[in-house]
Amino acid sequence: MRRNAGLFVAISLLSGFGSTAMSLVAGIWILDLTGSTGLAALAGLCVYAPVLAGPWLGGLLDWAPRRPLVIATNLALATVLLSLLAVRGPGQTWLILAVSCAYGVSYVLIDAGETALLPAALPPTELANVNGWRSSAQEGMKLVAPLAGAGLYAWHGGHAVVVLSAAMPVLVAALYPAVRLTRTPPGPPAARPRGFRAGIAALSAQRATRVSVALAAVSIAMSGFTTAAGYAVVTIDLGLPTTFLGVLLSAQGVGSVLGGLVVGRLIARWGPVTVGVAGTTLFAASCLVRCLPWWPGTVAASVLAGVGLPWALVAAVTAVQTHTPAAMLGRVSGTANTAMFGPVALAIPLGSAAVHLGGRPTLVAAAALCLVCVLTLARRPAVPPAGRAGPGPDAARGGTLTAHEA
Repeated sequence: MRRNAGLFVAISLLSGFGSTAMSLVAGIWILDLTGSTGLAALAGLCVYAPVLAGPWLGGLLDWAPRRPLVIATNLALATVLLSLLAVRGPGQTWLILAVSCAYGVSYVLIDAGETALLPAALPPTELANVNGWRSSAQEGMKLVAPLAGAGLYAWHGGHAVVVLSAAMPVLVAALYPAVRLTRTPPGPPAARPRGFRAGIAALSAQRATRVSVALAAVSIAMSGFTTAAGYAVVTIDLGLPTTFLGVLLSAQGVGSVLGGLVVGRLIARWGPVTVGVAGTTLFAASCLVRCLPWWPGTVAASVLAGVGLPWALVAAVTAVQTHTPAAMLGRVSGTANTAMFGPVALAIPLGSAAVHLGGRPTLVAAAALCLVCVLTLARRPAVPPAGRAGPGPDAARGGTLTAHEA
């Protein structure tokens, strides 16, 4: 199992490096070609938008062999990326946007696929640890990849970054066959629920999944809601240069790496709901500390946010993996991703509007909403909703891989 854990961490390192570098460079490339900041920002939206289709894209992983589908998605992504070698001027800007959309679709499929495959490759007791290590690997790449991607772009242009980024999913596809998966005989077709509502029902059936995912959704949404407020506090309230935002981003990255390294042990001891509550509470505390008229407090707040957000996210992912029937893991994982990341699309513009009332009131409002959700969700009784059956015995074991999924 150590072999599988190492392979999944390596996969996270490679995919995190390639995707982060290309996501940054896509916007810079469009800006250089067109001079339009609006089009440059649109590239980021194109990457993000497909998460709203998570329940349907994730459903593919419940009806097709999971590992071959994830490998094929990585190879298709590499092929699509190489099409950017045709970009020569502003007339090909649409191609960068189209590839950004393809990148977003691949994110949803690959993320849901990895979430569904992990319980078949690792014992339930190791899932939280490996999820935490993968989170640390991905966050670590967010500290390294932007510098590498921007430096390579400045040196040899966008085509060099394209080739480097396209190599990453090819390497990931080469690692997947080395992962050793357990297999059980396939279940009867009738045992596999159909439809979008089945994914929602499975996600809501267990308190651990519905509470953990809800806490992660609130935390992540509030991180988007407070983005503009963070800028306002630094540049207006504290009177610091905009370059100080880079210091805060690095501090948050360090907190995320450290938080990912310990979150697995915490989940193993206290469970995903308790860790999700702790993560959301830490993020709320970071919002309040950021209100202090003291720049070291702002740095400390960034570290707190860096710890809290991965705790909430890893707790939710681990709960989904350990409390969902194996046959529905793809669909439920995709639905959970939409629930956790979809609200950001609304939270960011709302936060941009709210910041006109001041950065600190916006941060206090975000902290209050997080704490209200913690108090509300954490006190609910551990009883499934009426009329909904809990998952079968496979869920308690984290699920195993059926023959069609190998």
